[in-house]
Amino acid sequence: MSAGAGGATWFWELVASRARQTPDRVLLGDGYGRSLTAAGLLDAAERVAAGLAAEGIGAGTRVLWQLPTTLESAVLTVALARLNAVQMPVIAMMREAELRALHEQFDPEAVVAPTHWRGFDHAEVLREICGPRVPVFVSDHTEAGDGLALPEGDPASLPAPTPEGDVRWVYTTSGSTSRPKGVKHTDASLIASAEATLVQGEIDPDDVFPMAFPFAHIGGVGWLVITFRVGCKIVLLDAFDPAESPRIMAEQEATILGSATPFFNAYLAAQREFGSEPLFPRLRLCMGGGSPVAPGLDEIVRRELGSHGLLNGYGLTECPVVGFPPLDDAQARATSSWRPGPGVKIRIVDADGAECAAGTPGELRLYAPQRFAGYLDAALDADALDEQGYVRTGDIAVADDRGLVTITGRLKEIVIRNGENISVAEVEAVLATHPAVTDVAVIGLPDPAHGERCCAVVMPAQGVAPPTLADLAAHLDAAGVARYKTPEQLELVESVPRNAMGKIQRQQLRARLLQEAV
Repeated sequence: MSAGAGGATWFWELVASRARQTPDRVLLGDGYGRSLTAAGLLDAAERVAAGLAAEGIGAGTRVLWQLPTTLESAVLTVALARLNAVQMPVIAMMREAELRALHEQFDPEAVVAPTHWRGFDHAEVLREICGPRVPVFVSDHTEAGDGLALPEGDPASLPAPTPEGDVRWVYTTSGSTSRPKGVKHTDASLIASAEATLVQGEIDPDDVFPMAFPFAHIGGVGWLVITFRVGCKIVLLDAFDPAESPRIMAEQEATILGSATPFFNAYLAAQREFGSEPLFPRLRLCMGGGSPVAPGLDEIVRRELGSHGLLNGYGLTECPVVGFPPLDDAQARATSSWRPGPGVKIRIVDADGAECAAGTPGELRLYAPQRFAGYLDAALDADALDEQGYVRTGDIAVADDRGLVTITGRLKEIVIRNGENISVAEVEAVLATHPAVTDVAVIGLPDPAHGERCCAVVMPAQGVAPPTLADLAAHLDAAGVARYKTPEQLELVESVPRNAMGKIQRQQLRARLLQEAV
C-alpha cells in the first residue's frame, strides 16, 4: 500500500512524487465534469501558487479559506502547501458566529471564499469580519467554465520547493458542543492520518471514491494524501442530494462509498428504485465515520449493494482516522468495533486515570503519529492531553482481548435519570433498527421529578405509520434493554440535525425543544 509514498515526509513531496510516477493518471474529478491528472494537478497548483505569491502570500502567511467541495478546494490546498503558507480550511456550512470565533483565534492575513453559495455571501461576511486590511480572494467556480476560479501566475517565478516550518495546517472542530477550536497539524501528522484507511481499507489504484462530505474537513486532505500515495481517484461533489447524488456516483463507477448513515440509506433507496441490477457494479466497500452505525446496517449494505461490507472508522480532528473494523469480521463491522491502525496506541482508563481491564468500559485515550500539535488557544491543551501525552477523546469505550475497540457512549452524552446513567448511543443504536425509524437522536431534557428525562427524537420512515412511544418501548424491551433506559418522550421531526460529518448536533436539538416547550 505504501509503495507510492517514496518515503515522503512533507506534503509537496507527495504531490511531486505522484506526478513523476503516473503523470497521466486522473486523480481528481468534480460534479461539474472537470478533472485533473497527476501532472495536471501539480501544474495547476503551481500556477495558483504563483498567482497567490504575486498577491503577497508566501511561507508562513495565514490563509483562511472556505470553499465547497470542488476542484478549487483541492488545488488551493496543494497550492498553499507549495508556498509553505499556514492554511485554515473551514467547511462551507459555517456561518457568522463560527467565523468570528475562528477569526479571533487564527487572525488570518488572507481569505479565499465564494460569493453566494447556498444563499450565503461568504466573501462579504468575511470581509466584514476581517476588516479592510485582509485581502479576500473570491472563488466562484460556476463562473470559471472549465478553468479554475483561483488566481494564477507564472510558476517560473516561484522559489524551489523546500519543507519549511512545522505547523502549516489548522483544522476546526465541529463546534456542535462549544465554540469551534483551531486544531494544529503538521505535514507529518496529516500524512500519517491516511495510514489506517490505506492499510485497513486496502485502497488500490483502481479505487474511485466520490466525496460528498466537505473537503475542508480534515478527512478531505486525508483522502488527498491517499490519492497521492496510491493513485486512486477522488470525485468531489459540492452537495449531496439523496435522489441525484447516488446516480452521479454510479456514473463515476464508484468502488468506495461514504460516509455516514444518512448517506448509506440514500444509496440503499437508490438501489431499490433502480431494480435488481446493481446500481454500483464496481462497489467494493462502504466506509463511514462520525458515529456508530445501526447494528444491522452492514448486513443490509452487503446484501443489497453487493459490497464486501461497511467499515465504520473512528477518529477525531485532534487524532484523525485511527482505525477501522477488520474486513473479515462481520461482528466487528456490525458493532462499529475497530482495530487500531499502524502506530496507534490506546489507553482505556477509569475516572481516576487507572487502566481498565479488558472488557471494562472507560474513557478512550489515543497516542498516534497523526496526533495534533495543540490548539491555537494553547490554554486548551492541558485539558486535551493526559500526563502521558495521550489525547483525551471524551468517548467511553471497551476493548476486548483481541484488541477490538467499541465506543459505547460519551462522557458528557448521557442522560442521568434518578441517579442512573443512560448512554444515549446505546439507546440510539437499538432504536435505529426499528422499521419505522429512519434516523434517531436521544437527548436528556430537564425533569423536576427525575432530574432528566430521556427523549427520543425520531425521523420516521416513509411509507409506514410513524412509531409511537409505546412502539419504541416495546422494541427496546424486545432487544433486552433495561426498562429505566426507555424514553419517556417522543418527538417526530422531518430530519435529525447533524453536522457535515454526520454527528448529531445535540446541543442545537436540545435548545430547540426547550424553546418550543416554553
